[in-house]
This record gives sequence, C-alpha cells and structure tokens, in this order.
Amino acid sequence: MNLKPLTIAIAGLLSMGSIFSSNASETSPANAQLLDQLKKQLETQQIQIEALIKKVERNELKVKSTDEKIEATVTAIEDNLSSSVNSKTTIGGYGELHYNNIEDKESIDFHRFVLFFAHEFTDSIRLFSELELEHAFSGEGKPGEVELEQAYIEMDLTESTTMKTGVFLIPVGITNETHEPPTFYGVERNPVEKNIIPATWWEAGAGFNTRFSDGLSADFAIHSGLNVPTDGSKAFLIRSGRQKVAKANADSLAYTARIKYTAMLGLELAATYQIQTDVSQGALGADANLFSAHVTYSNNGFGVRALYAAWNISGSEAALVGRDSQEGFYIEPSYRINDKFGLFARYNAWDNNAGDADETEMKQTNVGLNYWPHEDVVFKIDIENRFGAQDGSGFNLGVGYQF
Repeated sequence: MNLKPLTIAIAGLLSMGSIFSSNASETSPANAQLLDQLKKQLETQQIQIEALIKKVERNELKVKSTDEKIEATVTAIEDNLSSSVNSKTTIGGYGELHYNNIEDKESIDFHRFVLFFAHEFTDSIRLFSELELEHAFSGEGKPGEVELEQAYIEMDLTESTTMKTGVFLIPVGITNETHEPPTFYGVERNPVEKNIIPATWWEAGAGFNTRFSDGLSADFAIHSGLNVPTDGSKAFLIRSGRQKVAKANADSLAYTARIKYTAMLGLELAATYQIQTDVSQGALGADANLFSAHVTYSNNGFGVRALYAAWNISGSEAALVGRDSQEGFYIEPSYRINDKFGLFARYNAWDNNAGDADETEMKQTNVGLNYWPHEDVVFKIDIENRFGAQDGSGFNLGVGYQF
C-alpha cells in the first residue's frame, strides 16, 4: 500500500495548525475561540491519523508476509510438478515366468526379472543401464545370477551420429537388442540366436551409430571379446565364451559392424560382421569371424522373421573337435488375428559342430499362441518338437510383461 498521499495530507494539516497557532494573538476574541477549537480538532485528528498509519503499516506487513508465503508455496508446487512431469530419470523393466514340460521333464522358473534405469544429463548426454536377476535366486550353489547387462553413456556427436561407451548389447541378430517378452512369439527365445550368436550378449567398449538417411543406418563397435574354453566338452562352444564383463580377459579385442535398412514400412533388413582377434584370449591364437543376416516383415497382421548366422574359427584345435564351423538359421511366420491374439510357427536348425563329418545338426519346431490382455502384458503357449541330433517333445507355458 502506498502511504505517500496520506503523509502529504497529514503534513498539510499539521502545517495549517501551526499557522493558526502563531496568528492567534493577532485576531479578535471570537476568532481566537474558533481557532482554539480548530486546533483541538486538529490535534485529535492527528492522533487518530497516526493510529491509522500504524494500523495500515501493520496490515501491509501482514499482506506482504502472506504474499511471500503464497509465492513460496507456488514456487514449491511448480518445482515439484516440473520434477514429476519433466523428470530426467526414468525406470522400466520386464520379467517372465516359464513352465516347461519336455519329455515328461517338468520345471517352473521365474526366468528373468529385469530393471532399467536411465538418466538424461543434458539434451545430448544420457545414461542407460539394465540390472537382471536370472532364475529368481542367486548365490553359491543356486541356479540364478545377478547380471549387469547394460551400463553406458550415450552422447550425440552430431544430429546423425551418436557414441556410447560402457557395457552395451552387441548390434547383432533380432533378439539380442530387443528381447522383452511382449515383443516376440514363443515362451522361450529361439535356440539359434541363443546357441550361435549367442544372445543375450553384451560386452564393454565404445560404439558408434550413424544415420545416413531415413531408414538407413550403420553401427560400429570396438569391444571386449569372447573367451571360449579350449578343452573339455564345451571346447570352442560360442555361448560358453561369454565373459559378461566380469573381470574379463581383454588381451584380444573384437570389432563389430552392422548395416540396417528400415525405410519401407514394416520391413527391417540387417547384416552384421564381427572379427574376434583371438577367441581364446591368447591361449591358442584362434581368430574367429561371425556373419549374421536377418529380415523381419509385417503387413496387415501377417509377419515373418528369418535369420542366418555362422562362425568360422581358425586353428587346428577348433577343427579337431568339429567346431571351426558353427551355423544356424530359423524362419518364423506369424499372424496377428487382432490386438489380443497372435499365432506363430517356427522352424529352427543349428549346429555347433558343423565342421564335423558326423550328423550333429539340431532341429526344433515350435507352434503356438500369444495373448496380449494389454500391449505390455502377454500370456504364451507353444508346442515344441525336437529332432535331428536331439530328441524331445512337449509344451511350454509363459507369462511376461514390460513397463
């Protein structure tokens, strides 16, 4: 409240009282009496005005204090809303429970429980991480493991090029980078990408992604490599060579390059080539090369996935056990009936002993149904038949989610 006009008016009244007082002796008795009354009235008004000023000042202070409190409250609410709506830290995850009944061997397993954590430091610098518990219970003598699958910093170098450093998934195959349960058919992940690629596969290093144009991109990464056993029943088995960046031997690095095309709606074409400078990490000097190519296509509910992957490993030691060559492929047609139900069939064939003259190729078919009560929740059932160098038949049930 502005007190300046009131102050000026009071000063004027007081000045008038002073003038009247100084000239009282020069007036008539009647005028002197009148002036005396006016003087008393002015003195009374002065007291009232001073009391009013104090009251107004007190009220002004209260108003100011209330305004400050309201302003502070509004600021806190705005900060809280900003923090909630524009949070730079996000949490997600996925999980899946499986029931398997193959050749009368029954098991139930909460196969994976995964949490994602991401944070945006700036518009061009981000953190991505993934923590996973496999088989529900880890520890000495227990079937489970706690694993750090991803933990990397991603930076935008230009509008079309990004760089990431840390622990990340290798850019290869269909399911290695995208394997949340609602995104694929069948209870279990396909055995070709599991045993040949081998998904899920992560390493530590640096990677680059460049988008040349709409729908055409390339990836290149320098990272830690596999360290396969060189003797025993698991000698040169690719899946057994994953070090999972756990005090990993880094004597020999690996290099991965991928080209991917997605310009046509519903279509993805990709090919990956990887060089392992020594897949035994100095034990034998055995270099290895991986080639993988895949296609996915969907249109009006109909879909198909197909993938081929092959390893070539140098050295007589790998050839001696028939594992200098390892390869596999699968094809998976599907039909999405509506947004709730989908049918699929998959034929898998792979051989981790393809360099051997013996018949060691494993084959497997899966036919089943997915039901999505929500786009991020899925129930699955499939019939499985194993043949070739393996036997067994039965069925699988599963439930999975992502958020």
